[in-house]
Amino acid sequence: MNHLIFFGSIGSDLAKTASDTAETFGLDWPHFIAQVVSFSLVAFLLFKFAYKPILTVLAERRQRIAEGLANADKIKQELARTEAMQREVLEKANAQATKLIEEARAAAARVQEQETQKAIAQAEQIITKAREATTMERQRMLIDLKREVVGLVVQVASATTGKILTPEDQQRLAEETRRQLAA
Repeated sequence: MNHLIFFGSIGSDLAKTASDTAETFGLDWPHFIAQVVSFSLVAFLLFKFAYKPILTVLAERRQRIAEGLANADKIKQELARTEAMQREVLEKANAQATKLIEEARAAAARVQEQETQKAIAQAEQIITKAREATTMERQRMLIDLKREVVGLVVQVASATTGKILTPEDQQRLAEETRRQLAA
């Protein structure tokens, strides 16, 4: 309750101070009311034509800034999504490139194996032909050698016996020599 008395005394002191100040400075009620009306009119006009449009412009600006930030977030999300897609495409391209390289290596290995097999087959054919040619040459040389040996045997026999052999003797002697050489 003492507080109320204290506040009450402060209120009366303020009122007394205000009336003393008004008397000291000379408060002219008609001018004061005119100034209050003029101030109120100017405050109203400023509020209506300056403050409200400024607040509207600021609100629009805040809204555009918010939209810009929202768009920036959308752009960031789209950029992140695009980068993820780009990474995915690059990974797929790398995988395909690796697959193509492996397929090319496998194809090269198959071609190399085929060419190696062809070369081996050609080498075997050459070796076979060389063996056949060698065998035929050997047989031809043996036949030539037998003819020469038969001729020499006939010459030696005619020189040793001192007579000329008849064709039947030459034939018989050649046959015996061939049998001995064949054995």
